[in-house]
Amino acid sequence: MLHINGLTYRIGGRLLFENANAALPSGHKVGLVGRNGAGKSTLLRLILGELSAEAGGTSLPRNARVGTVAQEAPGGPESLLDTVLSGDTERAALIDEAEHATDPHRIADIQTRLADIDAHAAPSRAAAILAGLGFSNEQQLGPCSALSGGWRMRVALATALFGQPDVLLLDEPTNYLDLEGTIWLKSYIRDYPHTILIVSHDRDLLNEAVDSILHLDQKKLIFYTGNYDNFERQRREKQALSQKLRKKQEDQRAHMQAYVDRFRYKASKARQAQSRLKALSKLQPIAEVVDAHVAPFRFPSPSRPLAPPLVQFENAAAGYGEKRVLKDISLRLDPDDRIALLGANGNGKSTFAKLLCGKLVPLSGKMQHSPKMSVGYFAQHQLDELAEGARPTTMFAISCRMRPWHSGARGLDPWASARRLPTRRAARFRAAKRRGFSSFSRPSTRRICLFSMSRQIISMSIAAKR
Repeated sequence: MLHINGLTYRIGGRLLFENANAALPSGHKVGLVGRNGAGKSTLLRLILGELSAEAGGTSLPRNARVGTVAQEAPGGPESLLDTVLSGDTERAALIDEAEHATDPHRIADIQTRLADIDAHAAPSRAAAILAGLGFSNEQQLGPCSALSGGWRMRVALATALFGQPDVLLLDEPTNYLDLEGTIWLKSYIRDYPHTILIVSHDRDLLNEAVDSILHLDQKKLIFYTGNYDNFERQRREKQALSQKLRKKQEDQRAHMQAYVDRFRYKASKARQAQSRLKALSKLQPIAEVVDAHVAPFRFPSPSRPLAPPLVQFENAAAGYGEKRVLKDISLRLDPDDRIALLGANGNGKSTFAKLLCGKLVPLSGKMQHSPKMSVGYFAQHQLDELAEGARPTTMFAISCRMRPWHSGARGLDPWASARRLPTRRAARFRAAKRRGFSSFSRPSTRRICLFSMSRQIISMSIAAKR
């Protein structure tokens, strides 16, 4: 179905693909994996034709339709259901033409084609997709403009799924989904009738929903059959075999070189030495297996833990205005607790998180906590928590309740850590100091938010020492 032939592409002088080749069979669900920055999202853009390759390219059968999630989330007055229905461009075009066609033969052809694509069942199919992604019947009839950014991205995902293109490209589709939405998406991908190429770091999704893995490594693409666990096993076996062959080749090369050095200038052995010298020159070296180091990510702990309980609720209620989302909350949180908060959409999980971090106050009851307690908060839709155009330094200063870094917060300047990072990443951090959040990609902004939360814990620890 999808062929990648001799693909070479570089961005900013950095080579991402070098004579990369791959073939995706029709109907396969393929997970595209590789290190961050290796070029996974770039490959999707090359397939879509948004970028032009330096050499080689991608090919699809004639009339094959390629679909992906729109970068701009829908935000107009149209209802969610109408927005999703517009994702099937052929159906929308046929219905529009049917309203104006006058030729009986053409009208008959239109109605036949509408029946072939099951156009009359489209509204119910679109509603089922929206329901699977967490939208109630009432929300489906409401305007997109009433939704937050994260929920609008769910509508964009639903639109891409509804269109059922021959090749569906998905880039981190679970970023804006909760547990229930992710479980539903896994089932939908498994039953999808056409080819899917999906970029994801969700190991469960790559194990349960895909049947093949396309690995982007060292500027090459390697196709593996099976889910992610099978890919890991096959890759380890391939690496072990490659190491053995490399060791064997090195031993062979050393033995042949020793023979050449010993008998090269001896008349009776000169011919054999020359023969081995030619064989040495023809030996193709086996590349050494290089496992890229991944730095561990750790949340720093406060230097002086607080006494239990950290937080205690007594018959507390929380909500927005007169609307109570949570009530009769009676529980306590202690140091070293590791708690997973589960519940259906709309049950108040985010409301409870906002109550803990101080964005909401109890409508009734009691909430007691130490005045020295600090809370790091990473929202489900963190972009909604950021001011458009605000500089990262400003957001760091606000989250740490400190003066801006350039005003003398010595020892806590996150930009100073850029000197210890690789050149490319350091350049991104230095650029962040000059630009607003609007100039960053979503993954970059989420990393900045996590770093901001981490610095808040550090700053509170240092303040406690003082």
